[in-house]
Amino acid sequence: MADGMRIIGEFVRTLPRKSGVYRMIGGDGEVLYVGKARSLRSRVAAYTQPTRLDNRLVRMVSATRTMEFSITGSEAEALLLENNLIKRFRPRFNVLLRDDKSFPYIVIRKDTEWPQLAKHRGARDPANEYFGPFASATAVNRTLYALQRAFPLRSCSDGVFATRTRPCLQYQIKRCTAPCVGRIDKAEYGAIVDEVRGFLGGRNREVQQALSQRMDKASADLEFEGAAVLRDRIRALAHIQSHQSIALPSIDEADIFAAHGEGGQVCVQVFFLRAGQNLGNRAYFPAHVRELDESAVLSAFIGQFYESRPAPKLILTSHDVAERELLESALALTAQHKVEIRHPKRGDQKDALDQATLNAREALARRMAERGTQRQLLEGVARLFGLDGPPERIEIYDNSHIQGSAPIGAMVVAGPDGFIKNSYRKFNIKTEGAAGDDFAMMREVLTRRFGRALREDPERAEEHWPDLVLIDGGQGQLEVARQVLVELGLEDIATVGIAKGPDRDAGRERFFVPGKPPFSLEPRDPVLYFLQRLRDEAHRFAIGTHRARRAADITRSALDEVPGIGSGRKRALLHHFGSARAVAVATLEDIKAVPGISGALAQKIHDHFRGGR
Repeated sequence: MADGMRIIGEFVRTLPRKSGVYRMIGGDGEVLYVGKARSLRSRVAAYTQPTRLDNRLVRMVSATRTMEFSITGSEAEALLLENNLIKRFRPRFNVLLRDDKSFPYIVIRKDTEWPQLAKHRGARDPANEYFGPFASATAVNRTLYALQRAFPLRSCSDGVFATRTRPCLQYQIKRCTAPCVGRIDKAEYGAIVDEVRGFLGGRNREVQQALSQRMDKASADLEFEGAAVLRDRIRALAHIQSHQSIALPSIDEADIFAAHGEGGQVCVQVFFLRAGQNLGNRAYFPAHVRELDESAVLSAFIGQFYESRPAPKLILTSHDVAERELLESALALTAQHKVEIRHPKRGDQKDALDQATLNAREALARRMAERGTQRQLLEGVARLFGLDGPPERIEIYDNSHIQGSAPIGAMVVAGPDGFIKNSYRKFNIKTEGAAGDDFAMMREVLTRRFGRALREDPERAEEHWPDLVLIDGGQGQLEVARQVLVELGLEDIATVGIAKGPDRDAGRERFFVPGKPPFSLEPRDPVLYFLQRLRDEAHRFAIGTHRARRAADITRSALDEVPGIGSGRKRALLHHFGSARAVAVATLEDIKAVPGISGALAQKIHDHFRGGR
């Protein structure tokens, strides 16, 4: 503690009284904490006063061996930079948002002659219209399914649309109006597009009323088939709205953040409200130190949540957020519109927050129960294999190939919170002669994985070292794994082989542990089920990766090997000649005739397929 305070005190003397961001760094170069300050000198000086520090800060100061600083133009800019650095370095003394995946949207594609209704994730094209975000792919798929029943727009890709000569099944089941073959004119199709835009834009009552009036008129005119179609469309829209557990029709755009803490853990439920409709919710369990309460966790969480996405105009929170005005200013800088953070005390907004908080409480209870069960299973694994304690990180390895083609090695990772998917790794087998040889493939995978780990962390100080290595295979694969670890000086890592029993029946697996005879578990043993899930996940990941590589190999063209040929020129050549083989036998003059192919590039293509002759 004294060393840490002395080091920090030396920096204080030279710090300016300006806003900025500071980083506390440990002896091994690990970023321990990232913080922002209105006055760097005053804020950092506070860490040299031990009587004002809680246990968390005492631990942090004790581990600090150096600091780094960044000056910013304002405190709001400092807050934005702080959240960016937290996402980059993931310091263990900060509140960490573990899941920052992008959210899906529904898009009306207007960059085509016949607009398309589809799901979208990623960068957005200003020419199209986007509605969302939705909390999950499940939420957007459910909404899309109902929308396609209510508004029969095309959902097929441009390639399929352009090649249709007769209506597809979607037309037969009344999910599409078949514009590909002229079964609807542009004016009528455009009216349906306007209805979708109105419904997603918040005018759902107007759209439903208009459909009801058209249904009544069709019925009065004895057009019962048309009336039945309109009736089904109205039911589909009602189905979408029936999932609204939280809805605030008076609010055009808002996100709801509700936090609940218990047992040193906090759950944050995020609900997305757009055009008065609830687009789903997602539960987050940010990593944080136990001393922080819900308000502090929520404040840090919101800043990181919007680090890479624009904030809506209104944010409702279940707790008062620290430095609310500063957070509003920082979010407004990135969103380019005014952002208000509100903690309502009464009314519909308070009722919606109470409902969201109830969701957070129940999600945390489920997670704590699951973690308790997971911890019991890990304790069972430790007893089974004689480990010192429940493993915090289990790595499972498997290989996949078909007669040596597209050979792939795969690693999946599991821990107390389940599978850690951002730690999964795939290995394209590179060793000559290893493809098809399971032992040689396993040797390459483990050598590359642990060889790199030793180079990056020779002291084994980080948490990315396994407590248990599980090999999908029998005695042979286990021996190869042990040889690799011994050669690298890592023989202390527990290694186990798991092989399917007679006739490859699940439930009759045999386990291979160094120095012990193979053994099996009782068919209904919960630890057996747990180990089966680990092995099956590795198998699933390996097979999926192998199939993706094999599909890429199949679609790879001989044109991909020609220097200077990108996707656009490749497409132009294939459109002109029909195939890569036809390009290979084409004359120089024919290649020059292709739009976008210069004389020099045509010569290069011509020479490539003739070995330079």
